[in-house]
Amino acid sequence: MFLDLHSHSTSSDDSRATVEQFVKWVGVIRRKGFRIDGFVLTEHRKFDFDKDYSQLAHDNDLLILKGSELDTNCGHFLVYGVTEELTSRINFADVSMDASTLVNTALECGGFAVPAHPGRFGIGFCEFVDNGSDFSAVSVVEHLNGSNRPGEQERAEELIARMGYRTIGGSDAHSVSAIGACMTSFDNAITDAADLVRELRAGAFRPVRLEETASPPS
Repeated sequence: MFLDLHSHSTSSDDSRATVEQFVKWVGVIRRKGFRIDGFVLTEHRKFDFDKDYSQLAHDNDLLILKGSELDTNCGHFLVYGVTEELTSRINFADVSMDASTLVNTALECGGFAVPAHPGRFGIGFCEFVDNGSDFSAVSVVEHLNGSNRPGEQERAEELIARMGYRTIGGSDAHSVSAIGACMTSFDNAITDAADLVRELRAGAFRPVRLEETASPPS
C-alpha cells in the first residue's frame, strides 16, 4: 500500500492546494500508470478535528487521513494518530515545545511522532540529535522528502546510517502537482489512523519514490 505521509492543504498557512485538487491530481497520477493509495494531511501546528474527507475519499477510492506537523525545539515532527487527549496535553501552536516530550506523549496517547525532513539545514533533526536530549523513543525518521534542497537528502542518509532508524517517505506537498512524489510502501493494509500508527510501530514499510510504483508494461 502506497501512502504519502506528508502533505499540506490550504489549511496550512503556506500551501496553495486544496484537498479536492490533490484528489484530482491523484487521478492524473493513476492515469499515467503510477500508484498512490492515499495521503496524510499533516497541517502545520494544528489538527483539523472538524474536517471530514471520508466521502471524498470513498468517491475516489482513496485513503485520506489527517495528522499534524509540529514545530519543536529540535526541529519539525510529523504526528500521526492525533487524539483529543494528545491535543489537550500538547499545545500544537507552541513552536518551541520540547521534542522529547512530544514523542513520548504521542506514544502514551496512542499516536506516533516522526522527525520530518531530518537533513534540513537549521531545522532538521540531525542538527539536534546529539544535543544531549533523550531521543531513545525516536525509532522512525522521514528519509525521502519531496521538498529537500541540495545536500539535505545526503545529510538525512548519513543520520539514518549512523543511528539505524527505520524510514518513511512523504512529498511535503504544498502545491497540487507535488502530491505523491515520495511515499511510504506498507506491507499491510491501512484503513484508518489507528492502522497507520500500528504499522509505523511494527516496522513493515519502506520509503519509495513515485517512479517506483509504475505498473509493469503489459
